[in-house]
Amino acid sequence: MNSENNNSSTPSNPSTPSNPADPHTEQIPAQPESPQHASTADFQQVRNPYAHPSTPSTPFAPETQSAAAAGASEQQWEGAVPGPVPVPGSVTGASEGVGSQQEHSTVTLLGPSEELNAAQQPAAPKKSRTVPLTGAIALALVAAIGSGTLTGVYASRNQEVTSTSAVLEQLRTPVSNEGATVAAAGSVEQVAAAVLPSVVSIQVSTRTGVSEGSGSIISSDGYVLTNNHVVSAAAEGASQVVVTLNDGRELLADFVAGDGNTDVAVIKIRDVADLPVMSFGDSSSLQVGQEVVAIGSPLGLSATVTSGIVSAMNRPVRAGGSNTGESTLIDAIQTDAAINPGNSGGPLVDMNGNLVGMNSVIASLSSGSDSSGSIGLGFAIPANFARRVADQLIATGQVTHPMLGVQLNPNSNVRGAMISEVTPGGPSEAAGLQAGDVVTRINDRSIDSTDALIAAVRSSEFGQTVTLVVEDANGGNSREVQVTLTGE
Repeated sequence: MNSENNNSSTPSNPSTPSNPADPHTEQIPAQPESPQHASTADFQQVRNPYAHPSTPSTPFAPETQSAAAAGASEQQWEGAVPGPVPVPGSVTGASEGVGSQQEHSTVTLLGPSEELNAAQQPAAPKKSRTVPLTGAIALALVAAIGSGTLTGVYASRNQEVTSTSAVLEQLRTPVSNEGATVAAAGSVEQVAAAVLPSVVSIQVSTRTGVSEGSGSIISSDGYVLTNNHVVSAAAEGASQVVVTLNDGRELLADFVAGDGNTDVAVIKIRDVADLPVMSFGDSSSLQVGQEVVAIGSPLGLSATVTSGIVSAMNRPVRAGGSNTGESTLIDAIQTDAAINPGNSGGPLVDMNGNLVGMNSVIASLSSGSDSSGSIGLGFAIPANFARRVADQLIATGQVTHPMLGVQLNPNSNVRGAMISEVTPGGPSEAAGLQAGDVVTRINDRSIDSTDALIAAVRSSEFGQTVTLVVEDANGGNSREVQVTLTGE
């Protein structure tokens, strides 16, 4: 067996005599290495490779052998080597010592078939294998490392199992509700909980297609406020109106009346009572920056809640009705709360859950309605205006608006609304207004276009007296005029 540093001489053939010129070489028959660890009985003789070859060897006495075997570990670490035993033996190689005194010592394992001289022959001939001391130490270290490695692998796997068990235990632990709190008053969560029961989804089916939108229940017996463009197809007959309540019930409804000029309509759910009702707020008290919540069924996704602020007030926007003419304008609330197709007719509420607007129009950068979506520019009909129109629709089926009694020139190049004609006997004639006058303000609101004046007048109350600031076509001769709007 070679020593650890691989410098041992190669065993020669047993039939070849040993080289007499080399006193450190002897003939040892090659034997297969045993995979088992050497026992103390295998350590028979310790030789000093530097003893003179002519010195006869003296085999250990049994007690010496036992002592050597028992002290093997001490010899490994302390370098304790028995005194020189002058016997010609092979130096299988200089081993790397662990201790300070064993750098050139070897340990010879004797077997039953070793061939020795008569003077060197022990009582019972045995084969021998030569293993350096460092080789024996290496075997011991390998055994120790092997044991430690097995222990380490076991510990690692044990830790992995423990870690996995801890994770599974954590995942299976019942959730805690300590963090759950009651929705704070005025929060979006609280507003949604209060308002959702009074919001419905609307679907109108005709022979040519289906239209969808949203609505607000405004009476316990089933009246619903919505946009005219959502339900106008039902006014033509041969249609079916289905309303889906927040609790999932689908109920039939009938078209009551609608106004294309203001885009306000009313339908009624059949055979219902004690429905939750939307409460109205005062839209005239809204302030820019005030928080609002939009609720509806965008793209058919019912009970969708979005939040934002009032971005602006008094935006003249065309909403429904014909595509031309002043009658299509509304005085809208602008909001950044996300509004998409399907939100039409749904409520815009304040943080008290009161209806302050009806979502109606969105601005879009897309020219195709199929791909349009919210870009943070949504518009709602003020609740005060929608409520007044709905009242007329339910009571009479028709809508009238406050009037100034003038015709306006939409093609003028002036900043403001230019009067092209004054209606004889109307409020404006009584106030002294003339053709060519340009209205630049109504009360505290600036007027920069024809649409702005129409929207402002329609948002006013019947019979209300308003203050107009009027100039001539050249921007001079500014004056204030008091005008009382027409009544119902």
